[in-house]
Amino acid sequence: MFGVISRIGFGFTKIFCIVLAVALISFSFISIYHYLLISPYMKLKEVKVIGVDGKIRRELINIGGLNTELSLVSLNLKELKQKMEKHPWVRSVKLERRFPHSLIIRAEKQIPSALVVKDEFHYMNRYGEIFKEVKETENIDFPIITASSPEILENREQLLKAARVIKILESEKGLWSLSELSEIHLKRHSGISIYFSHLAAEVKVMVEDLDDKLDGLNRMAEHLSRTGRIHQVDRIDLNHVDGAVVSFRKG
Repeated sequence: MFGVISRIGFGFTKIFCIVLAVALISFSFISIYHYLLISPYMKLKEVKVIGVDGKIRRELINIGGLNTELSLVSLNLKELKQKMEKHPWVRSVKLERRFPHSLIIRAEKQIPSALVVKDEFHYMNRYGEIFKEVKETENIDFPIITASSPEILENREQLLKAARVIKILESEKGLWSLSELSEIHLKRHSGISIYFSHLAAEVKVMVEDLDDKLDGLNRMAEHLSRTGRIHQVDRIDLNHVDGAVVSFRKG
């Protein structure tokens, strides 16, 4: 009986020692953390912003409320990231603590590639993402994206088609280059119509076929120019296996 009691007492003592050790360790961590929060050796002294500069850089620092009174340890990077990514000209943000005094902000700036025509103009980036409404003083020298119905412009997959067209034409030179593109008109199915500043005609094509059809389009345009009929063209339909169909204006 005495042996059983001794074993039980030893067990309780062992558990008590473990609990006490855990409590001491926890208290030590809390004390260290509290010290780091108030320590001048962990104050935020440098904020390095990569990817944006000027006004956007200053706005990101203001959005984060960053100043030299803050402890680098106390910064909530997840919350800061969410706040900064609400900036209309910032697509994404990555944050890194660099002890003892620095915070590194890597920001990906939004770069417009087209204007989406809704009730107002909106910028779209190369990923098919609409990211902000265009203000009166902002640059509008981009191709425009229209659609046969408003809901098409709410569909990311549809906008990705327009982004794909822009990507293809970026590598082109001459008549069918991106600088000559004026409009991309999206339709319900995979077909699109594209318009160029030098040609008062609709060019119909499937997005997935555009890359392969550009050489044929070049040859056709050269032929129409030589025959003096290029300015009479109303539509060029490239959605044909054996070639293309050209429609001319009456008269």
